[in-house]
Amino acid sequence: MILLITIITILSGALGYFIYRAYILAGILADTEDYITDLEDISVYMFQQIKDARINMQEIDRIGAFEEDDEAGTTFAMLKEVVDNLDKEFNGEKKEKIK
Repeated sequence: MILLITIITILSGALGYFIYRAYILAGILADTEDYITDLEDISVYMFQQIKDARINMQEIDRIGAFEEDDEAGTTFAMLKEVVDNLDKEFNGEKKEKIK
């Protein structure tokens, strides 16, 4: 009888511990999901801002005033490259799964 009570007590303690750990890990997972969602929102916002800046620069440079070899032209080319890379990342081709 004492053995049965001891086993039940140990199993109850272990079960309580595992329930506690599951509760803690669920909270951590929820916090992580919120953090990831916030990062995605910030990334989309920054991508849109960069894209808008590029569009504005293209409107300014409609006559081709920016030369590739001056500072403005270099900055314009770098901005275009960043936007193109971000566009591929957000809207681009899906990566093939490696089997």
